[in-house]
Amino acid sequence: MSESPAPVPAPSTSVIYSERLWPSPWIWLVVVGVSVAGILMFAPISMAAGYLAAVVMFLVMATLLMLSTPRIEVTADAVRVGRARIERRYVGRVEAFRGDDAVRERGTGLNGLAYLCIRGWISPVVKIEITDPADRTPYWLASSRRPEQLTAALTPAA
Repeated sequence: MSESPAPVPAPSTSVIYSERLWPSPWIWLVVVGVSVAGILMFAPISMAAGYLAAVVMFLVMATLLMLSTPRIEVTADAVRVGRARIERRYVGRVEAFRGDDAVRERGTGLNGLAYLCIRGWISPVVKIEITDPADRTPYWLASSRRPEQLTAALTPAA
């Protein structure tokens, strides 16, 4: 009778921080407004066609918005921002920015090699330094509605 090897512990997958960058209410108002414009475009054909066009336009735009909503997730082993993922050991300094500082980070202070996951309807951003020597990306810049909480989740306890 042979003994089975001891199980290898799985990497920690418990989520420390999670956030979805959902569209703001005013984006949904724009979607509704554009959908209502479908009524005006098709009304000369028939009102039924106009209403149908409005419903179809709303469903298409809402689906696209929902599918393109990125997720930020921090576990003990990794960080995922949108489509990008990196091991926590390669995360350096993390800073949160609001107001004019956030505008500067998204604009004149931006490094052209940085990975961006920013949304125009979310003003605050978090800058995550990448220390992997094999990666040319100096940092990630991500929108966050809770930048201080994201920063705390990525900063090791002193």
